[in-house]
Amino acid sequence: MATNQTFDMILRGGGVYTPGGLTECDVAVSGGKIAALLPRGAGSAGETVDCTGLTVLPGAIDTQVHFREPGLEHKEDLESGSRAAVLGGITGLFEMPNTKPNTDTADALNDKLGRAKGRMWCDHAFYVGATNHNAEALKELEMLPGCSGVKIFMGASTGDLLVSDDDCLREVLKNGRRRVAIHAEDEPRMQERAALRVAGDASSHPVWRDDESAMKATRRIVALARETRRRIHVLHITTPAELEYLATCKDVASCEVTPQHLTLAGEEAYPRLGTFAQMNPPIRSGAHRDGLWHWLAQGVPDVIGSDHAPHTREEKAKAYPDSPSGMPGVQTLLPLMLDHMNAGRLSLQRLVDLTSAGAARLFGLTGKGRIAAGYDADFSIVDLTGEWKISSDWLASRCGWSPFEGITLKGRPVGTIIRGRRVMWEAELIGTPAGEPIRFDETIRA
Repeated sequence: MATNQTFDMILRGGGVYTPGGLTECDVAVSGGKIAALLPRGAGSAGETVDCTGLTVLPGAIDTQVHFREPGLEHKEDLESGSRAAVLGGITGLFEMPNTKPNTDTADALNDKLGRAKGRMWCDHAFYVGATNHNAEALKELEMLPGCSGVKIFMGASTGDLLVSDDDCLREVLKNGRRRVAIHAEDEPRMQERAALRVAGDASSHPVWRDDESAMKATRRIVALARETRRRIHVLHITTPAELEYLATCKDVASCEVTPQHLTLAGEEAYPRLGTFAQMNPPIRSGAHRDGLWHWLAQGVPDVIGSDHAPHTREEKAKAYPDSPSGMPGVQTLLPLMLDHMNAGRLSLQRLVDLTSAGAARLFGLTGKGRIAAGYDADFSIVDLTGEWKISSDWLASRCGWSPFEGITLKGRPVGTIIRGRRVMWEAELIGTPAGEPIRFDETIRA
């Protein structure tokens, strides 16, 4: 390729994280794809993006968000949630099915895709929820365009999607072939322990939904996955014991951790935040948090997902246990992980693997997850060392709050580029929403 060629866009002057590591080069874009990695100053373009002093990362992908539309738009909707995503440097995401109505049919999936068109700022895919009644249909549903796969709730959370007994779980796993996302909390155990909730005391949340509730469900679903020969993905792991166990289960199971569980410790979070620290599975102790970091250093978690699950301030302010579980997180995922990187808790290489390459590898994303010729021109452009404070005026989620508001971080998202189109720069949105459905290798038809 001639170095004097003209392209649609060139990103100049930044460090670029390629499959070979951090590289000094410019990135040329044409037709929404990465056209070439160029020597400094080579080529010309209709648009030049000055990345001097910045680092160009593969577009970050959040593989677990709840944007509440349809039916719960007072908490969030597809536009506001995706706006928060791109302001935080996220270029693509998977949205969860516990809306009203649930996303458990082809019509419901297509309704979400229709709502997203022209309103979502980033690329997107939607999970279909498993129920006690739609197991046989899942093998068709999971192959529909715009579907990120099947989601199982083994323990009750927000909404009424629940598949808790082994016979129904087995039927769900037998119907289909794509990796199935799992909320692994054991519903029978939690029902037995419900009396352990202390009225007005959110710190009793992890006592009720204890370590064994998580571990028991994880063991059950791994056994069923091996029996049915179905790949699974265990979401939002909160206990070191689960990660130690899942390290022995890589034949069938991948897993996720969240920035919230890597950052917050119950001893500090519940006194400071009360019910605003309440989520499922719970924020646990500092020892739990440190244990998650141990197993992250061992390479066991495959991806970071935010489990963005917003509720209004009024809802969260209700007395425990009448308060809903969940907190926003899509906008703070990348900033928090950059701060952890600067604190020495993980390398830039591991951060990229957790936020982009891991999702592409696990879920077979077509053309995403790396900066290489031919891939989608998706970039999260960051200032690796810039210090800043999370302020309320930066937060875009409709819920209007974050457990991390007021915290000073080192490392910040500066720009979000999706398929060669600047969507965010220096905390300002650019243009209009033009997100498209994410494509998956397993669902592409000739």
